Amino acid sequence: MTRSPDRRQWLSVAAATGSSLMLPKLGAAKLVRSAAVKSENAKPGTQQWLLSKTRIDPATKYRCPWIEGYASHASILPGETLEVMVSTDPVSEFTIDFYRLGYYAGDGGRLVHASEKLQGIVQPMPSPGPRRIQNCQWTPSFEIEIPDDWLSGVYVGKLTELTNGVQSYVIFIVRDTRSAELMFQCSDHTWQAYNRWPSQFSLYDNGETPWHWGGESQVSFNRPYGKYCQILDAPLSIGSGEFFLWEFPFVNWLEREGYDVTYVSNSDLHRDAKQPLRCDGFLSVGHDEYWTIEMFRNLQAAIATGVNVGFFSGNAVCGRIVWDDATRSFHRVGVFGPPGGTREFSSMSTLVHERPYANELVGAHSTGPVTGGADWICTKPDHWLYAGTQMQQGDAIPGVVGWEWHGDPAEIAGLEVVAQGPTQSAPGVPNGGEYTATVYPGPQDNFVFNAATCWWADGLSQPPGYVRPSVYTSPQGPDSRLQQMTHNVLRRMRRSLP
Repeated sequence: MTRSPDRRQWLSVAAATGSSLMLPKLGAAKLVRSAAVKSENAKPGTQQWLLSKTRIDPATKYRCPWIEGYASHASILPGETLEVMVSTDPVSEFTIDFYRLGYYAGDGGRLVHASEKLQGIVQPMPSPGPRRIQNCQWTPSFEIEIPDDWLSGVYVGKLTELTNGVQSYVIFIVRDTRSAELMFQCSDHTWQAYNRWPSQFSLYDNGETPWHWGGESQVSFNRPYGKYCQILDAPLSIGSGEFFLWEFPFVNWLEREGYDVTYVSNSDLHRDAKQPLRCDGFLSVGHDEYWTIEMFRNLQAAIATGVNVGFFSGNAVCGRIVWDDATRSFHRVGVFGPPGGTREFSSMSTLVHERPYANELVGAHSTGPVTGGADWICTKPDHWLYAGTQMQQGDAIPGVVGWEWHGDPAEIAGLEVVAQGPTQSAPGVPNGGEYTATVYPGPQDNFVFNAATCWWADGLSQPPGYVRPSVYTSPQGPDSRLQQMTHNVLRRMRRSLP
């Protein structure tokens, strides 16, 4: 175990980050609950946001050159102008329809703007820059000032070229400045890290070694998202990063259940330490692997002031990156863990392994062999997490742990292991790993929950467009016990609200 901060150290973290963060615990703030998300989801929805026809270039394996694009902002405020850069090869007219994603009576999305016909052009392919960066400098094809009535959320622009009807997405987050019960952080650093557009140009591609884990590669948001490249084939999600695969079921369920939630990107936490202070609970969901030290310190400081945190994610806070604002890009510089604490690719030895470690923030962290699957096994049935689930010692939810998970819990005073078990490389085949889901107390009567799995959201909902993963083991879809545990975590987070 790794020894981690006590209460005095928590407060010193907040003070070091900035005296403006030294607020009373949020229970005293009496944030006002908003009905905005409920009202938004009462509006008419549609499933027209789903792609029905796409095409992958067999030469590159990841591109859709017939129509592809990217947004000028990962996260944007109402009143700011969003530019969308689009390429059509061959040249074609196209349209772009914008949708907000949520519940909407099961449809999963609502049309908020439809463009007229637009003239496409073939945009130039960039030459690889330093660290093989693919930094497109495309001409804007469309721009829109984000209206005030676009509620914070995850938005897609559905691109359709009008010659053959081929489609793809652009994706972005509309954020706001209001207080809310919950803040959902999209894991877009990790989406970009695994983006191989146009071909073998992810953070894991150095031009020589497969799945390289060094510091020689740099990835930019100034390019389209290619087809997802890891554990499943989902061509109809092209252009959306990993959002539909690991995060959308959580968003769909949150908004169905009427939680007051606002949305941010990883880069918002990186740039603004005050972002998490707008909420009672901060959520990391899905595959949230790549963090800057600023993100780590800013969330650590928020915990010190009383913010609750839910890591409904696996492999979280593993790779340490640095940002370059000029190119909207980042590259690896380290690992948030000790040498040998994760699956040590040989190239990992070239990176810095230094404190802080991820388990000091999350409660546990990625540890060897990192990948695998498992059942969620109850180890503490009297804990508040299990209230209303009827789960007993040793009861299990099949397959919900995977494909990356957390182990090696930190030595934090009061930390409790609420689920634990061996991981497998296939059903019935142990691979030597052990996951640990944890809860530990913060210094202001708050808490940090760690689900220790990328697949938690699979147990919440199965919205349109979702593709269930199956590798090592398979999650089994919505489960009332997991839904109740999620309610228990989120309702405990919002206890300060009327």
